Amino acid sequence: MIRTEQIHKSFGEHQVLAAIDLTLKSGSVTALIGPSGSGKSTLLRCINLLEVPDSGALSVGDARLEFGPRRRLSHGEIASVRRHTGMVFQNFQLFPHLSVIENVMEGLLTVLKWEKERARERAATLLAKVGIAQKADAWPSTLSGGQQQRVAIARALAPSPQVLLCDEPTSALDPELSAEVVEVLRQLALEGTTMLMATHDLRLAASVAHDAVFLKDGAIVEAGPSRELFSRPSDARTARFVSTLTQALPGF
Repeated sequence: MIRTEQIHKSFGEHQVLAAIDLTLKSGSVTALIGPSGSGKSTLLRCINLLEVPDSGALSVGDARLEFGPRRRLSHGEIASVRRHTGMVFQNFQLFPHLSVIENVMEGLLTVLKWEKERARERAATLLAKVGIAQKADAWPSTLSGGQQQRVAIARALAPSPQVLLCDEPTSALDPELSAEVVEVLRQLALEGTTMLMATHDLRLAASVAHDAVFLKDGAIVEAGPSRELFSRPSDARTARFVSTLTQALPGF
């Protein structure tokens, strides 16, 4: 479903990603964990081509792109990757001037050129799926953070992407609202939705993700089944990081 091969990314002289090799299988859920600045969000943005890698290769679905210093991507190449991916952002990124259902419809109308009634039916179905159908005509500013994030998930799912990319989907929420979003993502995982999520939320990673990847200083330190990586990490750096998360979660 997704494969990155030797992905490098720098901003100026600061190297953010170094030789990232990662493979996600269809139906899998993988959590990217690591300290702030480790490259988790940048990796997601590179996969969705919100940032273009400096070198390496990316395969998403049937699209494969190679990168290099003189490589310039065409709009068609970018679209070939993005049609396979849906992105959920940390701070929701909803359009404030559009209603909830219009936010979900927007990409279907402007990018995929669906007819309005078809887009509205699809949006209504997805809002029901994430448990927020009753807010279809509300403005985003009237919703709680958890409700806004559920709208954002519905919007990301609207074009039926093959992979859902989630960038810290619960970090802007308090524990109660976070639980709403975790439950939605858990249900999507049970339905076989392929997901790659960057998160500091150990409960989200452990309850939803099949696998986990620990990044530090832009490199993959350790990867494996999530429960095993959290309970028996093989690398001391992973163990130190996981211990900082579990200290706040008695009984984990």
